Amino acid sequence: MPRAELDISAASTSAAALIADVRERGSRALLDQAERFDHVRPTSLRVPVRDIDAAVRALPPRVRTALEHAIARVREVSAAQVPPAASTTLGDGAVVQQRWQPVARAGLYVPGGKAVYPSSVVMNAVPAQVAGVDSVALASPAQREFGGSVHPLILGAAGLVGIDEVYTLGGAGAIGALAYGVPDIPLRAVDIVTGPGNIYVAAAKRLVRGVVGIDAEAGTTEILVVADASADPRLVAADLLSQAEHDEAAASLLVTDSEELAKAVQKELGELLAETPNRDRASVALEGQQSAIVLVDDELTAVRFSDAYAPEHLEVHTADPDATLRQLTHAGAIFLGSHSPVSLGDYLAGSNHVLPTGGSARYSSGLGAYTFLRPQQVIRYDETGLGAVAQDVIALAEAERLPAHGAAVAARQSTGTASAGTASAGSASTGTAH
Repeated sequence: MPRAELDISAASTSAAALIADVRERGSRALLDQAERFDHVRPTSLRVPVRDIDAAVRALPPRVRTALEHAIARVREVSAAQVPPAASTTLGDGAVVQQRWQPVARAGLYVPGGKAVYPSSVVMNAVPAQVAGVDSVALASPAQREFGGSVHPLILGAAGLVGIDEVYTLGGAGAIGALAYGVPDIPLRAVDIVTGPGNIYVAAAKRLVRGVVGIDAEAGTTEILVVADASADPRLVAADLLSQAEHDEAAASLLVTDSEELAKAVQKELGELLAETPNRDRASVALEGQQSAIVLVDDELTAVRFSDAYAPEHLEVHTADPDATLRQLTHAGAIFLGSHSPVSLGDYLAGSNHVLPTGGSARYSSGLGAYTFLRPQQVIRYDETGLGAVAQDVIALAEAERLPAHGAAVAARQSTGTASAGTASAGSASTGTAH
């Protein structure tokens, strides 16, 4: 499989050192890291609310309108992701309820390296709000161009969605700060960290998993296009280029059973690349070992290749996209047909663009309202319900040599049942004591 040479494991050592530095030295470490990596020392790690309000007012009208449309569409799709409460009655007086509870506090990371991503503010914040998260903190790297503060477009987007807790923090150190907290800022620790970033951010999220929840290890972007002879080579090339311009390590793959399409896409890529303003980093990405045009024998093999790769973004350009979809399993998000480009999903499709990368789509999903929710089971039995299963509980407790388990149930039974259960549990208890 064509993969970037640098993987998450390789970046873990550096990420761990940065997180440890933040835990030890707090804000001083974060300021030093900003100076080292972002080439500017912020005057304040917490962005004043007045700066957020000013950024909202300064948003270009077209950008503000586009962000408002994105917020509305992502909110509508996210609302459909909240599972309903459910109740299962197993017998008289025997009920198990299922409810979904939001985490109390979320930390959202918005990258700010080679590009600026106000859209990522929307993709992180709106699902958290829909899920019912009460407290949200947002972190984004310092920008030298803006005096060491967060990029004003990111601040403006934060203000539009109603976030007023924003920190000038970047990279692995930011993830550590959100996960463990930084008392001298002060920044309270969160319960879950979400958001995309580079390989070091992804490595940091892996390292703090368990201390906090994470969405997925969303690293450098990937696009894989499954296409047949019916595909438009210029559209395929345009979509491959759209992701290659993100970063030199971005992965762009075409998998096809048509040699003619493969050659045509290669030709179109060369022409489009010459015209794009980000041609320097896009050309590095397209020429890297992580990008390829893969020629296969048939569509089934293309599907098998895609599933083995488990791409972040999967586009399907085949004569019957729905038939192809039925064969596919592993992908962060799937874009069907020639009018569903990945760039639509990056902004206005209503879907979320924070997606698993590096093959983790085999077991992880994209960000959604469900990311911020925890399922809880509420067990509600009365005397009748418990009585119906009491002897089964006692039998299993004895079999597992856990007599106190059975005794706890027997203690709740009527006199006749309790006597039999208690005697049985007592016998097992005596044996255990000996």
